[in-house]
Amino acid sequence: MVTSGDGSGVAHRTGPAGWVFRAVVSAHTVAIAAQPVFAGVYLTGDFDSLRRHAIGADVTTSIGYLQLIVAIVLWVRLRRAWPFLATAGVVAAENVQYFAGLDGALWLHVPLGVMSVAAVVVQFISVWRRPLTPVPARRNGHVRLEVLDA
Repeated sequence: MVTSGDGSGVAHRTGPAGWVFRAVVSAHTVAIAAQPVFAGVYLTGDFDSLRRHAIGADVTTSIGYLQLIVAIVLWVRLRRAWPFLATAGVVAAENVQYFAGLDGALWLHVPLGVMSVAAVVVQFISVWRRPLTPVPARRNGHVRLEVLDA
């Protein structure tokens, strides 16, 4: 249990918006982890797996867009910017990777795929490692936006 740093002993817990974000990041992790499997099976000669890889790309990209929307909600509700910034970077990379795959530019598609999988796994670890709680307002009444989760 994580307690507040103000000495009050009040436990900070992840609220509904944080749980939705965790669920979407988890689904994104599962979807993106399946992509190299489909590509690998295709490379062994199972040409139907290319169709599975294409469908998986559509699913993964769609979940990425959903994650971006939930990250915006999280930013507005909890004043935490890092989920949005990290998700925006992943979604941008996934879009470039998606179109590189459609174009057959494997020199770009494969490395971006590796980086995208790694980035989503890091996000998964980050959102499950500690509670997603609101950033407290400053004492002078101004709202503080926290870019990195310290």
